[in-house]
Amino acid sequence: MSDVVAGTLTNRTVLVTGASSGIGRAIALAVARAGGDVVLTYRQNEAGARDVEREIAGIGRRAAVLQLDLGDEDSVSALGPAARAALGRIDVWVNNAGADILTGDRASRSRLERLDTLLRIDLRGTMLASWHAAELLAAQPEGGVIINMSWDHVLTGMAGTAQQLFSAAKGGVLSFSKSLARSVAPRVRVNILAPGWIETSFGASADQQWHRQIAESTPMKRWGVPDDVAGAAVFLASPAASFLTGCTLIVGGGIVM
Repeated sequence: MSDVVAGTLTNRTVLVTGASSGIGRAIALAVARAGGDVVLTYRQNEAGARDVEREIAGIGRRAAVLQLDLGDEDSVSALGPAARAALGRIDVWVNNAGADILTGDRASRSRLERLDTLLRIDLRGTMLASWHAAELLAAQPEGGVIINMSWDHVLTGMAGTAQQLFSAAKGGVLSFSKSLARSVAPRVRVNILAPGWIETSFGASADQQWHRQIAESTPMKRWGVPDDVAGAAVFLASPAASFLTGCTLIVGGGIVM
């Protein structure tokens, strides 16, 4: 991560859901490099979360690891108090965690099963977590920041069954976040990250010809990497973005403009 973000989150504590791998891991490490402490959540991959915790300790920042099931309202409602008990405060809450319907046996499930999963985890889970985060942050003298995760193609549409499913869930996250931003301002800022084609486990397993076609069709001529999204998250979490709320920051290399 670039030194440009060094020190921008000093003395701030950032909660990142789904931080055991991929984009969540990159955001957590970027926060630590920017001077912040991090609460990491995972659902099943505790080993991955512990690895991130050790990396953050090596940077010289504090980290705490908590288990979270976004499909369980009790688990979501317990997260804020547990995070504050672990690190004392939360200044920024990043709702990064989402369901994987593209890899492994999940990709072969029925259309309805995949839709139900995305609506339960990505949309309902993000809404529940955002409501709890907003209550927690608004009660603090200094307020706070919520960052929610959408998808760049919800702004233009994209053909395909999986794309329809993601558009429904991630489009819901985007529109919900804008309404939430109006509801909780000025004490809490709510912004949206909309990544495009990012090299995560799905990109790594994709057909190589299709992978090259995506890169060639992108104005920046490459796939994004998790650090691209992490840099944008650090900016939105920082005082440099203090006059931004209800904004959608597209991190997609220009495919969607």
